[in-house]
Parts: sequence; C-alpha cells; structure tokens
Amino acid sequence: MNAVESFRAVVTRSGWTLDEAALAIAAGADPRLDTGRWLTELDRLAEGVGSFGALTRRLFVEAGFAGNGERYHDPRNSLLHQVLARRLGLPITLSVVCLEVGRRAGVDMEGVAMPGHFLVRHVGSQQYVDAFGGGELLDLAGCEARFRRSTGMQIPFGDHLLPTATRPAILARILENLRGVYRAGRPADLEWVLRMRLILPGAGIEEVIELGEAMGRQGKWLDAAAQLESTVDSWPQYGERLTVAARSLRAHLN
Repeated sequence: MNAVESFRAVVTRSGWTLDEAALAIAAGADPRLDTGRWLTELDRLAEGVGSFGALTRRLFVEAGFAGNGERYHDPRNSLLHQVLARRLGLPITLSVVCLEVGRRAGVDMEGVAMPGHFLVRHVGSQQYVDAFGGGELLDLAGCEARFRRSTGMQIPFGDHLLPTATRPAILARILENLRGVYRAGRPADLEWVLRMRLILPGAGIEEVIELGEAMGRQGKWLDAAAQLESTVDSWPQYGERLTVAARSLRAHLN
C-alpha cells in the first residue's frame, strides 16, 4: 500500500488519532518511516505529565521544542517524525505534538485555527499556548497581538477568530504548508500531497487542476489527462474546465 492509500486508510477508519494521521502524511516524504517508533516517543514525552503546567514545561523547557524561524519553509518542519527528532517545527506541527502529548497525559487541549498563526488552548479556559513561540502562554490580548503581527489586519478581534480546529482541518493545514513548499521544483512530492489533500473535506477544483499539472511536470501527460477526466462526474460544474485542461496535457505529446 502506498503512502496515499495508507493515509486514506487511517482517516477513513473510525476512531483515528491525529498523531497517526500526521505520521501517515510524513510517510509520503519518507517511505521507510517507522510509525511505532514515533508513537513511542510521544508516549515517552507524556510520562509523568499530570497537569497543564507540567505539559508546557515538559515540551518547551525540558524537551526544548521551538519554532524554526530561521528555516521556516524547510519541509521537515511539516513532517511529524522530523519535528519530534529535531525539536523544531511550524506552529501547526508543534501544536500537534502538544495536543497528542496532552491527550496521552489526560490534559485536555484543543487546536485553535486563528488566522495567520495556529495556537493551542487548554480546554475550558482562556489559556492559550504559542507552540511556535517556545510555549509562551497567551491571554486574549496576547492572542490579538499575535494575530495583528502575523496578518497586519485591523479588524475587530474576538473569540470568533479563535475557533476550535477539527482534526481534518489540522491535517489539511499541514498539507497546505507542504503544498506551498513543494510547488517550487518538486512535482513528485507535490503530487502525493495533493492526492492526500483531496481525501480530506474542503478540497476543491484548484487542487484537482494542480494535481494534473504536477503529474504533467513529471512527463505523465496521459495519466494526468485521464486523472482530470475521471473527476468530471464529481465536478460537473467544472466539466468544461477539466476537459480543456486534459486536452492541454495531451497536447504535449503532439
């Protein structure tokens, strides 16, 4: 089973967890990835943690997890096993570590999809964690400051900009980060990222078209055209656009 189908098997199974799904994404970049090893590492990080304070101390003081601001676009920042090995990552992947260690330790945490900067919240409180910022604790005013710094927007700030993120939305955000990185000269990697993204809710016609383009950049013109044509029934409102794109791909063989 290839990485895309393994990912599909995880996220369509009842009771799947965020850590195994994030590792299934990472397996797209590293087929030799030993999932069990990294699940055990998450278990180890959770040992002896019994409170919210102990959780943040374990991850951001003892283990030293931090944001990789110097090489933000390094794809390793989006691969969970690499984040666990290097103790470096993006807001979203560092938050996954926080969420999954918290789950093991019985500390209820939830992801917060604030525009521009992903956070983690201690459930039932107004305590927010900026995992990218080395576990800095934020109140509502601190969240607003992060929001304005990361987006530059001056719209009214409030709880409506701090929604709880679903597990599929978290995975989609990881894949979107990889999509942005792999667009520049890595079409084979972009292909598996887009195929995984299309498995999750919220994907659209742009992902479908970009998948065809990524396949075409690898010289798989006929396969790419067939891929687009196979989706016409699922996207009838875009039938003409898909047909034209498929025809353009086949034209490369003339």
